[in-house]
Amino acid sequence: MVRLINDNNIDFIGNTAYAIMHIQEFFTHIVEHNNKNLTPCIYAMWHKNQFLVYGIEDKAHLSIQISNSMDGEIIARVVEKMGFKTVRGSAGKKGAVSSTMQMISLLEQGESVAIMLDGPRGPLHKVKSGAIKLAQKTGAPIVTAHWYSPQKTFISLPSWDKMKTPIFDCNILNVYGDPIYVNKNATDEEIEQIKDKIKNQLFDLEAKAPELYKEAVKNKLWDKQKAKK
Repeated sequence: MVRLINDNNIDFIGNTAYAIMHIQEFFTHIVEHNNKNLTPCIYAMWHKNQFLVYGIEDKAHLSIQISNSMDGEIIARVVEKMGFKTVRGSAGKKGAVSSTMQMISLLEQGESVAIMLDGPRGPLHKVKSGAIKLAQKTGAPIVTAHWYSPQKTFISLPSWDKMKTPIFDCNILNVYGDPIYVNKNATDEEIEQIKDKIKNQLFDLEAKAPELYKEAVKNKLWDKQKAKK
């Protein structure tokens, strides 16, 4: 069976994907709620919400963990052109140890990283151990993140995780949780409790997002943002 993405067409697909996303940049308007801009930190989100990193202002000091798959190669090429840095590898896969060591080094240097907690292929909404291990090793806090928009131009793609993305003009709210720290001597039981805390915090952000969005509309946050451009 011929793969839709292969060595012969990856450059074309990557360049096309970037061109589409670059055009979309002009129509994507993200404001943030409760991002304390802690440096360094570990931004943690569900795989379906990974595009929310676009709303984080300090792109030059943020590295995103992306799998070593062919699909990941395309995503990596696109996000690097958008100003981010990438770390290749994912939990339990080829390159996992190398990517973990790279992220530890980056955090120790004062850089932040972003991790998709249930990526790259699920199970959906299962918090894996990657972000917790990084927090445990470096002392950097885990900052959960969710994005939301009620607009019809904020759509779900037909992927396993129903990945969210804007299409055409779209106002989006990025919502962040309070920092979660992990003791370097945390027991296995405590780590499981932290996984539950992360999961519950993300579901809580999702539940609160609609009201926070209405408040942002009332305060005309997108109008103010657009006026600055």
